[in-house]
Amino acid sequence: MEQQENLKNKSLQLARQIEAVLDSKNGQDIEVLGVDAKTTLADYFVIVTGTSTIHVKTLADEVVFQIKENLGISPGHIEGIEGRRWILLDYGDVVVHIFHQEERSYYDLERLWAATDSLRDHKTAKGKATG
Repeated sequence: MEQQENLKNKSLQLARQIEAVLDSKNGQDIEVLGVDAKTTLADYFVIVTGTSTIHVKTLADEVVFQIKENLGISPGHIEGIEGRRWILLDYGDVVVHIFHQEERSYYDLERLWAATDSLRDHKTAKGKATG
């Protein structure tokens, strides 16, 4: 049980580091969703919007570079790099979805995973409670 918690904490740390990288490159509407209660695919989805196809590709490239540079971790799989409209970076327990604005609205993963635990909600609630 303790080992599972340690793995989940590592996944959360990775998700938060990815979130920081995306934020540093002006990723829009960043969401970290806890999906472990709904699927065995991952513990967390990190979802972000890029403002153009170039921005989508830049966000993906920066995540791959920074996470490899700082943590020595590369994604196990990458999808959508050529189309630059929805790029998926699979880090095992953390899956990053980098969308162009139109694709994010169309696929609406937040609605699909609505019963999951949005960490932005916790961050906002925590900030209000302490602030």
